Amino acid sequence: MLLPAIALLIGLVLLVKSADIFIEGAASTAIHLNVSTLIIGVLVLGFGTSMPEVIVSILAALDHAPELAVGNAIGSNIANVGLVLGATALLTPV
Repeated sequence: MLLPAIALLIGLVLLVKSADIFIEGAASTAIHLNVSTLIIGVLVLGFGTSMPEVIVSILAALDHAPELAVGNAIGSNIANVGLVLGATALLTPV
């Protein structure tokens, strides 16, 4: 029971550190290319966060499992709407 908890904690620390590095890299790219950070945020960060779903869908299609690709797309959209709505409800009345 202790080993999975330690692994989870290490994973969370690595996730936070990786996110910091990713954001710093995106901001640095915006500065070096003389592009608005908004543009970098919309294009690069949006693309980067969508890649796991894209990869799963491509692998599902190559594995002749279209139901997995459809389930991935539907589940991702439901999760995105639910999380955004939940976060919004925490910040302001809906």
